[in-house]
Amino acid sequence: MAGTSKSEGRTGLLNGLAAYGMWGMVPLFWPLLKPAGATEILAHRMVWSLAFVAVALLVVRRWAWAGELLRQPRRLALVVIAAAVITVNWGVYIWAVNSGHVVEASLGYFINPLVTIAMGVLILKERLRPAQWAAVGVGFAAVLVLTIGYGRPPWISLTLAFSFATYGLVKKKVNLGGVESLAAETAVQFLPALGYLLWLSAHGGLTFATGGTGHAALLASTGIVTALPLVCFGAAAIRVPLSTLGLLQYLAPVFQFLLGVLYFGEAMPPERWAGFALVWLALVLLTGDALRTSRRAARALGPAIAESRSKTPGATGVTGVTGTPRTTGATGITGTTGTTGSVREAESVTPGVVGDAAAAGVAAASAVPGAPAPEAGVSPLAQP
Repeated sequence: MAGTSKSEGRTGLLNGLAAYGMWGMVPLFWPLLKPAGATEILAHRMVWSLAFVAVALLVVRRWAWAGELLRQPRRLALVVIAAAVITVNWGVYIWAVNSGHVVEASLGYFINPLVTIAMGVLILKERLRPAQWAAVGVGFAAVLVLTIGYGRPPWISLTLAFSFATYGLVKKKVNLGGVESLAAETAVQFLPALGYLLWLSAHGGLTFATGGTGHAALLASTGIVTALPLVCFGAAAIRVPLSTLGLLQYLAPVFQFLLGVLYFGEAMPPERWAGFALVWLALVLLTGDALRTSRRAARALGPAIAESRSKTPGATGVTGVTGTPRTTGATGITGTTGTTGSVREAESVTPGVVGDAAAAGVAAASAVPGAPAPEAGVSPLAQP
């Protein structure tokens, strides 16, 4: 049993590394699609993503959710909003990478957890712990420093962070699995995207038709590039603790930042280093506070878990204890009022799981600010 659990954990960790690794290395992919412009690339991403996930859902015969969604106008409206917001996120990111702003794009995903928390305070009226307030304050100071360094507000970073955080907020309320969510959103995007491509073709500007077979194949592969990391994230989300995912999520912007500086050779004058250093300090404060809170909650729950196990006949773990769904605290954790919910809360406090989580289903993963959850109930957020 222990061997199986260890193997499952290793599989989950490898899938998590694969998901965030792919999201982190995606800046290498978008330049390959030139001479296609950012808007054409975006349209192809929408069209081919729907094609890819539709085939996947046909293979696994998972279509029951579609009928339920169509019978719920409020959820359908939220899907439309999510599709609109992620369109902005995807479009800005693709343009930023292909226009030489990889470092500023990576900053958007570094500050996303801070923006998510700030939105929780402003929109959901949530209360923060002192360390969280300190992190948000340091993040705000970082934006001011970077504004001075860039000579303008870092609008690319702010657009990516706010669109991604808004996407996460909406997706928590939709509560669809990652592949299903991507299918629903790209179905909304499909007709406008296809219409744009047909218009572009009529005016002789469609590179898909004129750039050769290799170029067309690369444009078609945008569907795989979008969906595959979500599948890996879903496999990780059900096998490893959310605290682990909360740390792994920083791999994506770290890889993007390193690619921007070391591979693409983007400038990093001292004032930008200072701004990024403040952002990283804010994330250290946020993550440290989350880990401390998680440990305290786990220690406090120890006796309760032991007692619940002793009272549950044949129980082998806390999964035998159930409760009613609820949402807690500033991170919006979905859990249960029983012992299982408390354990999930203790496990899920790590802030800011990032995902193209454009983008995913374990309902509890949506609890983590900025979490991209693609499978088994994880609230889906989309990476670039």
